Amino acid sequence: MGQMLKKSKRIAVVGLSNNPERTSYMVSKAMQDSGYEIIPVNPAVSEVLGVKAVKALKDIEGHIDIVNVFRRSEFLPEIAKEFAEIDADIFWAQLGVENEEAYNFLKEKGYTVIMDRCIKVEHALTK
Repeated sequence: MGQMLKKSKRIAVVGLSNNPERTSYMVSKAMQDSGYEIIPVNPAVSEVLGVKAVKALKDIEGHIDIVNVFRRSEFLPEIAKEFAEIDADIFWAQLGVENEEAYNFLKEKGYTVIMDRCIKVEHALTK
């Protein structure tokens, strides 16, 4: 995982909240402060961490290295299908978020899939 994080620069965060007390905000801010470009994906907010939010993954221009998901596990199959339609490398579901259907769907297509792991913790381990 360390190598993946070292070569990645753009992270789309599905479910990124604009509430500084939410885990998605704290983790994304830490990653942004570490030099990653954070793209908020949340139809309910207009901007997070000083970056204009997009409604869906397909609204992002250019290549995405990691799609980091902060949604409940039951939403993963739907997000996995959207992920498979864009130009992205790694599907990453945060700590406590996992779904076997989504995992199998993406693995069958050859994608790198990480579930139930915190990207901030993994990033700290690479330093």
